[in-house]
Amino acid sequence: MTLPVTGTALLPLGILFGFAFGWLLQRARLTDTNVIVGQLQLRDFTLFKMMLTAIIVGGLGVFVLHSGDLAVYHIKPANLLAVALGAMLFGIGMAIYGYCPGTGLAAIGTGSLHALVGALGMIAGAVAFAYSFDWIKAAILPVAAVGKVRLPELTGTPDLAWFALLIVVAAPALLLIERRSKNS
Repeated sequence: MTLPVTGTALLPLGILFGFAFGWLLQRARLTDTNVIVGQLQLRDFTLFKMMLTAIIVGGLGVFVLHSGDLAVYHIKPANLLAVALGAMLFGIGMAIYGYCPGTGLAAIGTGSLHALVGALGMIAGAVAFAYSFDWIKAAILPVAAVGKVRLPELTGTPDLAWFALLIVVAAPALLLIERRSKNS
C-alpha cells in the first residue's frame, strides 16, 4: 500500500508531524533540561517512561503494519563497535547538553538559547562525522560487524514472541516506576 501523495507533496505532512512531535515533547516536559538531567541522575523517570511507551507503541505499529504487508523491513547492518561508540558519544553529549537531539530542537521552539547553542554543536558534530566517515568506514564499521540481522532470525523465534517479551518486560517496568514515583 502506498500513500496517494508522494515526494515533495509529503513535506507539509512532515512539518505538521514535526510540530506535533515537538508539542508532545513540550507537554511531557522533555524540553526541560532538568527532566533530562534528572533521568541521568536516576531521580526523574519521565524520559524513561516516555521512551518505553514510544517503543511499545512504535513496536506494535511496525508489527501490525509488517504483519498486514503494509510495510517492509529495511534492516541496517549491525556494526556493534560503531553502535557502542556512537551510544557512548550520544550519552556524553546528552549529559553535557542536557537534551537529546529531539528534545533539544523542541526546546529551541520554546525559546531556549542554550538549546540553540547545543544544536549548533550537533551540527558541528555532524560535519565532523561526515568528514571523518571514510576513516570510520575503514577502521570502525568492520569491527564486530554481524551484518543485517534481527533477533527473530538470530534466535529462530517469531516476531510475535519478541513483541510479547517486550510487553511482558516493559509493562511491569512502567507500572513499577509509576508506583515508585507516586510514593516519593
